[in-house]
Amino acid sequence: MDGPPPDHVPTRPLYARVKRTILDRIERGDLNPGDRIPTEHALVAETGASRMTVNRALRELADEGRIHRIQGAGSFVAEPKPASDLMELRNIADEIAARGHRHDMRLLTLTERPAQPEEAARLGLRKGAPVFHSVLLHRADARPVQLEDRLVNPLVAPDYPALDLARETPNAYLTRIAPARAVEHAVEAIACPGTLAEALGLAPGAPCLAVDRRTWVDGTEGPRVASVARLIHPGTRYRLTAGRPPTDRVSPL
Repeated sequence: MDGPPPDHVPTRPLYARVKRTILDRIERGDLNPGDRIPTEHALVAETGASRMTVNRALRELADEGRIHRIQGAGSFVAEPKPASDLMELRNIADEIAARGHRHDMRLLTLTERPAQPEEAARLGLRKGAPVFHSVLLHRADARPVQLEDRLVNPLVAPDYPALDLARETPNAYLTRIAPARAVEHAVEAIACPGTLAEALGLAPGAPCLAVDRRTWVDGTEGPRVASVARLIHPGTRYRLTAGRPPTDRVSPL
């Protein structure tokens, strides 16, 4: 029979074992967000790996968002990325508060204008029909976590321009006045456009997650699109989840 014997367990590459050593300390709570991790020199001495191997392990951990590296200061445990469940239409202010952070938002744009052909098609409106357009920056403890670019159907929310952003987010407002009956999400990884980089506190071209969301409400003649939104998140500060674990007790294997 070809291949290794059944009881053979392939050895992980050394850089992966160095990563696992660091991750184990983070997951046990020996290293907490903001803590400095051992220096490259200390990890070389501890693991027996070369400096190049240790550097690769640290680089991959930084790329995965588990640590952040500061030139001349060292490597530090990163804050956990906020998570948003794609199967739920959740209010970002509630998500941020649930993680113990303070939410605030800045209004960048709020106008009424004619819909472009593609926009009108997505909203189920005729070309040139009026739409409300808003752009907001959501922050957690003054750190940008989402740029929300939203089009709202005036037939569903005619008073949208009067929204009091000091009291509620667009998501909370629309959910209150016209609860969604259906939601569509599309997710893609993008390079941060230069026009948005400053607002998000990123370098142009930095990795981002973009979520295109469309919601429907019940209308007098069937479902009607309420809004379409493009939600852009810094890739190193956010993650998206889908699905739900079982609520009953899981039996051990």
